Amino acid sequence: MLWKPSSIMFLTGASVISGASLAHAKIYISAEQAQKIIFPSKKFTLQPMIIHSSLQASMKKISGVHYPFRGEHIWHDQAGNYLIVDEVVGKHEMIRYAVGISSTGRIQGVEILEYRESYGYEVAEQQWRQQFVGKTAQDPLKLNRDIQNISGATLSSKHITDGVKRVMHFYEIALKVAN
Repeated sequence: MLWKPSSIMFLTGASVISGASLAHAKIYISAEQAQKIIFPSKKFTLQPMIIHSSLQASMKKISGVHYPFRGEHIWHDQAGNYLIVDEVVGKHEMIRYAVGISSTGRIQGVEILEYRESYGYEVAEQQWRQQFVGKTAQDPLKLNRDIQNISGATLSSKHITDGVKRVMHFYEIALKVAN
């Protein structure tokens, strides 16, 4: 006997599978909330920038992140602190995160804004993100070197670490000179 699935069964199964992956998508906080968490009582101004191809190439070479950096989510305050929002691919989906950089060029904090993967969400835990605090563009910012991996979230851990390295390189090349 030959089994022939009906199109209704196929569509129902596909919607259940796609619904399962969407059920884990989570928006944690907005960029404005990340500003308040990382830099309480500071007032930031949006400062979008056009990122030229030579800077994109430099950031890609340093970090290994192939997804283009978009300069539309950069904020700064009068004291020279920055908050930069970026995105990297987790395993399949985009992870949106914010990096707070103090006027001395040190990471003040990293916040996960949106996480769409169905697993690996442990990267949003404070204990893991705390590893970045105090680091500069001169630090290795390498998984299993100065940033510890999370078992079961290896790709998310690696890609966020690479993304933070990219943001710090961007700060060093494009923003530090402006301070």
